[in-house]
Amino acid sequence: MPFTPLHLGPGLALKALGGRHFSIIAFGLAQVAMDIEPLMGLLTGAQRLHGSTHTYLAALGIALVVAAMTPPVGRPVVRRWNREVAWACLPWLAVSDNFTRVSVLAGAILGTLSHVWLDSLMHADLTPWAPWSEVNGWQGAVSAETLTVGCLLSGLLGLTAWLVLAWRRSQRTPASSRDARSWLRAGQR
Repeated sequence: MPFTPLHLGPGLALKALGGRHFSIIAFGLAQVAMDIEPLMGLLTGAQRLHGSTHTYLAALGIALVVAAMTPPVGRPVVRRWNREVAWACLPWLAVSDNFTRVSVLAGAILGTLSHVWLDSLMHADLTPWAPWSEVNGWQGAVSAETLTVGCLLSGLLGLTAWLVLAWRRSQRTPASSRDARSWLRAGQR
């Protein structure tokens, strides 16, 4: 992918599907962690930008590091989000700052593995199955334009589905408990 944010499109779709069992923050951190190697390569003028970190084997190791760092990094982000949605009078968009192992591992693992797969569709210098194989059988399977549009569409559909599901959940909860929980989650006592 030309830019890490495009990887978030499929992440938003996975969030809509996985709900509380999938951490979009872990997924996002995984995208950033995966692109450290190409960034360093760009800064140093390396000939190969997608090296050892862009393999499925390394992606699993990176996912474990991301999973460990997600709760301490993610909690302040979620708290800020909850304050902002409370201020905007949209308490139904508040989310829990309870990062479960399942949600964090799902977000981190799916984040790193999907990153390798999406990049393998586009970049010729990737060897996703190394050290077992130097072949990238996915490269060129779709055009860069199709890949970009696919990521954008999956993000739009995922965001829309997540918003609809959050709104529907809020409609099933009695108003008094919904408001109280939202303010508590947002840190407003």
